[in-house]
Amino acid sequence: MKLFVQIPCLDEAGTLPLVLATIPREVEGFDSVEILVVDDGSTDGTAEVARRLGVRHVVRHTSTRGLARSFRDGVDYALAHGADVVVNTDGDNQYPSERIGDLVAPIVAGEADIVVADRQTATIEHFSPFKKRMQRFGSRVVSAAAGTSLPDAASGFRAYSRAALLRLNVVTQFSYTMETIIQAGNKRLQIASLPITTNAKTRESRLFDNIWQHMSRSGRAIVRSAIMFRPHLVFLTLFAVFFVAAAVPAVRFLVFLAQGDAGGHVQSLVFAGAMLVGALLCLALLVIADLLRTNRTLAEETLERLKELQYGARSDDAALVTTGDPVLDTDLDADHAGDADDADRDTDLDTDRREARDDEDAHA
Repeated sequence: MKLFVQIPCLDEAGTLPLVLATIPREVEGFDSVEILVVDDGSTDGTAEVARRLGVRHVVRHTSTRGLARSFRDGVDYALAHGADVVVNTDGDNQYPSERIGDLVAPIVAGEADIVVADRQTATIEHFSPFKKRMQRFGSRVVSAAAGTSLPDAASGFRAYSRAALLRLNVVTQFSYTMETIIQAGNKRLQIASLPITTNAKTRESRLFDNIWQHMSRSGRAIVRSAIMFRPHLVFLTLFAVFFVAAAVPAVRFLVFLAQGDAGGHVQSLVFAGAMLVGALLCLALLVIADLLRTNRTLAEETLERLKELQYGARSDDAALVTTGDPVLDTDLDADHAGDADDADRDTDLDTDRREARDDEDAHA
């Protein structure tokens, strides 16, 4: 079992040594712990600091491509190097890296596919009351879209099993946190939560300029993922809203029509017609979204098989083949023995055929 701890970084040369110093080099259930630094176009020499501190695995972007791309590139690298579990933490020393053993324990025990750390945002001092409320509300929305229950859906301190990573596909450019949770929930992956206490704040977030930008981008990611995985819930809800908005003025107009006073209330009928058109458009969009979801499901299954082919053979398995592992050699010898038996059976069949032909010639 191999554990990869990946650290996406953007100008984290000052705090990266603190993070590396607290990452455990041995974790129960794993034969080795590898550290991977993903440098997202840093200009302060983050990659050089990582190498100087003994990090063997460094992925570097020549320009800043965003947290989601850094996460995806780090996962690809880790899977290619035989990772069984990938832990993601931040380079600003926000998360307690010494809790990595506790974070991966449910995966090792086979109780979860993904474990997300709960920062207990209500207790974080530098979070404003408004931000705490928005974090709680956002987690509820994501949990509803994913069909699960998570107290802190935005936490970046999380662990993924190899099987979960093969099934997840990050397409957003902003942050992977919301998207992967909604995908995992709708793909019936088991998600667990681990309460933690965060470290002291070292800097302002570089992911967004202010809380409003974060809410806007997160909202778009949530809506996009919800439409992708639950189009019926989204478009049927919109259909119901438009249909009610059409029914109320339509009934109002019919009441006035029955009273013989419909001439001055044509606007109600016009509004009802417009809302009815909106309701029908929602149904049409639902059909299109459902067809797209079917195609996406087929494409994801194909992509998952490609990932299994690409990442399935690990480097240690390849080493066993090249060094002539006794078990593998035994299997090969058995195969050769089977081939020899087949050849003997073919020879016996040829002999029987020749003897049959000789008997026929003798009778003739």
